[in-house]
Amino acid sequence: MVIGIVAAVVAALAYGTASVLQAKGAQSVTDHPDGAAPSLRSTITAMLTAAFLAGLALDGLGFVGNLVAARLIPLFLAQPIVSANLVVTVVLATIVLGARLSPRDWTAIGVVVVSLVALGFAAGEEGRNNEWWLHWALLAVALGLIALALIGLRLMTSRVAVLAGLTGGVLFGLMAVAIRIVDGVDPFDLATILTDPAAYAVVICGPAGFYMFTVALQTGSVSAASASLVVGETVVPGVIGIVLLGDTTRAGWGPVALVAFIAAVIGAVVVAMSPVVEVVESAG
Repeated sequence: MVIGIVAAVVAALAYGTASVLQAKGAQSVTDHPDGAAPSLRSTITAMLTAAFLAGLALDGLGFVGNLVAARLIPLFLAQPIVSANLVVTVVLATIVLGARLSPRDWTAIGVVVVSLVALGFAAGEEGRNNEWWLHWALLAVALGLIALALIGLRLMTSRVAVLAGLTGGVLFGLMAVAIRIVDGVDPFDLATILTDPAAYAVVICGPAGFYMFTVALQTGSVSAASASLVVGETVVPGVIGIVLLGDTTRAGWGPVALVAFIAAVIGAVVVAMSPVVEVVESAG
């Protein structure tokens, strides 16, 4: 349990720092009308900027932390901790960019921290349910979601950031679920991993989630994109973890875990809507 929590905290720190760098890289490359989806060429160019590449390196570290956390602790605990990377982002913005947090921001940060501590106390064992059909279902849902999102991004002329951010969040959430159930990790067996559909869901959801979040950063407010991302990457895997995988709370702590989970998500969304997040956007 302790190792999983530490890994999740490391992931939050890495992702939070990376988002500042990625925002700078993404905003430095634009070739689209306000609110419209950028071209694939524009998005790839943004990903090749020095700031974005540095952010990707930190994302790699965050991914490792997220992987360990998803395997060792319940997803309703792991994902809210990881989503607390927004707290890292706004605090880092006050240090690096000279931004100032409002009382509402500090209150939201406090709510997130207290809620995560409560979740840590309330969390029980990670689920061991691992039905084979879920491996295929995750891969199919991921592919279908990506296809629908790409079509939607081309048809929409507004609120592209919300759609892209939410899609990216759901893909990251599905990735966490796939990481939990993929076979051949412990004990390590490469042949088993290569024949597991869940492994391909991880490979697909990760880059696709990054792409969608980059699109969200380029097409609208970082606040809207980040808030949508939080909802997708916490609620979806949290529910799947409890309903399908068997994640549990400590005896008698179920109501505490539910309230703390909701509070952590709401707090993270409020942090995402902070004007300080817009300061991060303007860094580019």
